[in-house]
Amino acid sequence: MAKAKYDLKTKATEITPKDFIAAMEDGPRRADAETLLKWMTKVTGLKPKMWGPSIIGFGRYAYTYDSGHSGEMCMTGFSPRKANMVLYILPGYTDISDKLARLGKHKIGKSCLYINKLADVDMKVLEEIVEFGLAHMRKNHQTWDK
Repeated sequence: MAKAKYDLKTKATEITPKDFIAAMEDGPRRADAETLLKWMTKVTGLKPKMWGPSIIGFGRYAYTYDSGHSGEMCMTGFSPRKANMVLYILPGYTDISDKLARLGKHKIGKSCLYINKLADVDMKVLEEIVEFGLAHMRKNHQTWDK
């Protein structure tokens, strides 16, 4: 049997987000991760699940690239990295420049929102961004809330 060309590294795991956060070094990043876990659970209405070794994701969706590669990933989520807290806003930043202008201190990547600490951003605006992302994912992809 031929070996698969591409092996997904970011898959749902059995580790719980609470255990992942509890194993982090005590400090501001861990405190923000604990806050964000509760906050995103409330905002999304979805159960958190670990994706790969460091992403706490909510919901899941199916994707297929033009290359034919396909898989599943969380609809939204975050990763408490050493340098920044990374939030995954998977539709990217189409039509949300008004929200980003009101968010507070942040940087963006293709589908990632980087913040130093939660105190730097307006959580109400962040809620608008997360809700926009989930609505976009549900409208444009096959999604599951588990």
